[in-house]
Amino acid sequence: MRKIILNVAVSLDGFIEGPNGEYDWCFTDQDYGMEAFTAETDAVFIGRKSYEVLQEYGNPWPDKMLYIFSDTLTGAEGNAEIIRSENFIDRIDAIRHTEGKNIWLFGGANLLSQLISKNYVNELLLSVHPIVLGSGTPLFKDLTERLELNLLDSAVYDTGLVQLTYSIKPRFDLDMLPE
Repeated sequence: MRKIILNVAVSLDGFIEGPNGEYDWCFTDQDYGMEAFTAETDAVFIGRKSYEVLQEYGNPWPDKMLYIFSDTLTGAEGNAEIIRSENFIDRIDAIRHTEGKNIWLFGGANLLSQLISKNYVNELLLSVHPIVLGSGTPLFKDLTERLELNLLDSAVYDTGLVQLTYSIKPRFDLDMLPE
């Protein structure tokens, strides 16, 4: 089964974007392991808002399948599929069980919360930037249960960015058992 890995920039105080949706605080001065990470993925899970921001700059991953989670988006360009809430679980299960590389969970916070609540996220790769935003969109939004993690790797860069890779300990959920 393919792994779903969240790879995201986060401020030291836990925000993935500033109060006005800005992400100008994210470092772009070096690779920070992105080339190696993207080489190990062939699909991207992305929410509508993140997809629309991405479209402003053009799709930087034309070789990857984009799965856009939206009930309002009417169309998508290129190698993309829109996944609606009515077939959310069936499509994710089907995608996870097909042959392929890892799946990059690109964003956003609502999609992450939904996928974590269903135990679909396998790893978190957090690029913690040395900035305190004070407010914005929190990385972990609407989580109601404890999320236990195992540290797999860490890297410290000369800019002060710290990259942390965690696996998520599986939770036993009676609702997830087959009937």
